Amino acid sequence: MRAAVLPALGALLFAALPAQQAGAASALTNTGFESGTSGWSSYSATGQDTASYTEAGGRSGSSRLSHWSSSAYKVETYQYLTGLSSGTYRLSAWVRSSGGQRSAYLALRNCGSAEQRTDLPPTPDGKWIRLVTSVRVTGGQCTVSINSDARAGNWINVDDLAFTPGSSGLGVKGVDVSMLKKSEDFGGTYRDSGGRTGDALGILESAGANYGRLKVWVDPADGYNDKRRLLQMAQHIKQQGMKLLVDFHYSDVWADPGAQTKPAAWASHSYDGLRKDVYDHTYDVLNALEAQGTTADMVQIGNEINTGMLWPEGSTDNWSRTAGLLKSGIAAAKAVDPSTRIALHLANGGDNGLYRWWFDNATAQGVEFDVIALSFYGYWHGALSDLQTNLDDISARYGKPVMVAETAYPFRLDSKDGHENIIDLPAELVAGYPASPAGQAAWVRDVMNVVEAVPGGRGLGVIYWDPTWTAVTGNGWDPADPSSGNAWENQALFGYDEKLLPAAAWFEHR
Repeated sequence: MRAAVLPALGALLFAALPAQQAGAASALTNTGFESGTSGWSSYSATGQDTASYTEAGGRSGSSRLSHWSSSAYKVETYQYLTGLSSGTYRLSAWVRSSGGQRSAYLALRNCGSAEQRTDLPPTPDGKWIRLVTSVRVTGGQCTVSINSDARAGNWINVDDLAFTPGSSGLGVKGVDVSMLKKSEDFGGTYRDSGGRTGDALGILESAGANYGRLKVWVDPADGYNDKRRLLQMAQHIKQQGMKLLVDFHYSDVWADPGAQTKPAAWASHSYDGLRKDVYDHTYDVLNALEAQGTTADMVQIGNEINTGMLWPEGSTDNWSRTAGLLKSGIAAAKAVDPSTRIALHLANGGDNGLYRWWFDNATAQGVEFDVIALSFYGYWHGALSDLQTNLDDISARYGKPVMVAETAYPFRLDSKDGHENIIDLPAELVAGYPASPAGQAAWVRDVMNVVEAVPGGRGLGVIYWDPTWTAVTGNGWDPADPSSGNAWENQALFGYDEKLLPAAAWFEHR
């Protein structure tokens, strides 16, 4: 990993060099910095051009670009391109960063349209991450720019850039609002960033969210997240002009890798009976949605089904039975509307071995699906580089688009309702991301950046998990216990003052 401190002699040599001034070209040159800074120019508003330099230790070759200084600095490394045909161009680059900068980003500017940026995430594990950004070029020119506004000792590494025709972006920028109806019924209120009280879903849609995700239980103790409440919320989502993702838990309570409890009404049924239950329940819910004009755009057959569903019959200890249940749910969804996309959803989004094992088995059993969905919480599931490795591999291996169907991050650690929060200690945080509004926003931004960079445009999008689950008395985690508390309010996208937090601005991401 990049040494944070230059050898003294090297620092003196760099200090003696003038700023590089390169001529314009029609294609990006010296993209791996194997010829030093040839083709690149540097500029520093603080007079520290030498904070931009090349050194040994490239990602693929022998060299890389680095930004570093022993004192606070601002520096830009750039290449000015001319003679470009009009159209959309995509910049990709591999990066690493200490974090801690006021800003560190790639930019495409002076291209005849609005400047586009992608921020560098901190990479405490020392692994490279690929980032992308794209811009519409008119007028034949564009500047490819690498920027640091850094504190003393902060550093970045950049290597293996490419600037080619193409675009980037995310089709899904969503919110799981499964707990919203109950919150509203118990008096929950929401405000936009300016402090104006309003409809939470409308506030999120105005911020750029374009997908609403809703879980559905079979017969929950409190009646929330059942079919009737799902239909109400689906109308609300569609009225906002958003698309709908229905997340079938096939349970009366939370289903996740540690619990896939059968609904009480199905508890005594045989395996064949459970297959019929899955088909009938899935068809009934989705058909009712279609009948009221709120057809599901995407459906999850099971929630975080790492080890199967409807235990023990549907455990992955017997893959043919797991596959049979999945096929029943998929057949029901396609019978209602063949255009509905089917997502299969696992947790532990940084575990490539898990995903290969699971989807190898699913495909070998003939399970057909459209999207691979992951949960990725950085405090549980690994580094962003692990997420990228997994997304890149499985999207290519199975030829499917991939999406992060659940992620979140705390904006503070203390509890508002007195119930212990799931993440409430500094040691539980992801390195480089403080429990603050800025830290939460950076996490959302960087997860989106990683998904956007999946090759072949197969990075579908990101859904933030339960941004409206604020601390409202009566809206606790246990549907069977009205006195249960909320362990999630410090990861919502509405603060303890009920106002929308800055992280929501990233729903406007490309």
